[in-house]
Amino acid sequence: MKITAKPFGQLKDGREALLFTLANEEISVKITNYGAIITAIDMPNKNGSIDNIVCGFENLETYLSDDYLGNCPYFGAIIGRFGNRIAKGHLEIEGETYEMAVNNGPNHLHGGLEGFDKKLFDAEIIESAEKVGLKLTYMSADGEENYPGNLKVTCIYTLNANNDLAIQYYAETDKTTVVNLTNHSYFNLTGQKENILNHELELNATKMTEMVEQIPTGKIKPVVGTAFDFTTPKKIGAEGLETGYDDNFVFGNEDGYLIMAGTLSEAKSGRKVEVYTTQPGMQVYTGYWIPEFNIDGKKKFGSYSGVALETQHYPDSVHQAQFPTTILKPGELYDQKTIYKFITE
Repeated sequence: MKITAKPFGQLKDGREALLFTLANEEISVKITNYGAIITAIDMPNKNGSIDNIVCGFENLETYLSDDYLGNCPYFGAIIGRFGNRIAKGHLEIEGETYEMAVNNGPNHLHGGLEGFDKKLFDAEIIESAEKVGLKLTYMSADGEENYPGNLKVTCIYTLNANNDLAIQYYAETDKTTVVNLTNHSYFNLTGQKENILNHELELNATKMTEMVEQIPTGKIKPVVGTAFDFTTPKKIGAEGLETGYDDNFVFGNEDGYLIMAGTLSEAKSGRKVEVYTTQPGMQVYTGYWIPEFNIDGKKKFGSYSGVALETQHYPDSVHQAQFPTTILKPGELYDQKTIYKFITE
């Protein structure tokens, strides 16, 4: 196993971003410290052909382009300070009211106008006999995107010889705040040869949050016998939903044990991704709204070009006292882990 680093491009303020490659004998993972973004996961199919199985770009310039930022799908990034939606951008903490940026219809999404996906993290290489990795840290200042508290965020990516890509999240604050971190990689196990509607998904979730216009009502409802039932493997496009899925599934894992959350597979390639997490939920977004980009004269991505498996606390948890809490207080440690295990059958 090895890890290497090289320049990835320059931010508009002159700072340099780096691209790190974590590799074992079978797969390689490319991560930039800009947005803590996974830009590529290269793995073989059942015939030995290597493809990048996530949506991403080969240079920083594309991530900074107006074309991308104008309708940003958050390819591969770490999302924060609060992943998913906060209804109407309204937040109350310990009697104080905070009005957040409204950047998704009437709601606050993925940390606001300039969330962690657009921040440059400090990077430190990790190397041991068992794994290689990258420790990324960012200090989110009190008042950034109007969130309270100076929040120190640490994201540690590691890759081992068993093709386990682990993402460990830590956060500490000096003032009571909210935190809900996730990774927003979009998987396409065909390597963009096809869309993801023929991928099969199985989830260890018999329930989901009831939603009205992407905001939970507070009710947890069963999925069995509905279009949202992935308790046995089912093709993502099997139900023919007009805009696919963008929904939070509930694992009943409120004690934060590391559980198997689900499996994504694709028959032609023989590729499979198993997901393990300490989080209580997962947003499954099948990418209907992913834009089509013109890159080097070629059209890439577009609707259903990837599926995001965003392990998380539930959307709008700040307004639902019965949901697992997203409140973080001084002296507490936010501590969550997700593992993506890559298998070729």
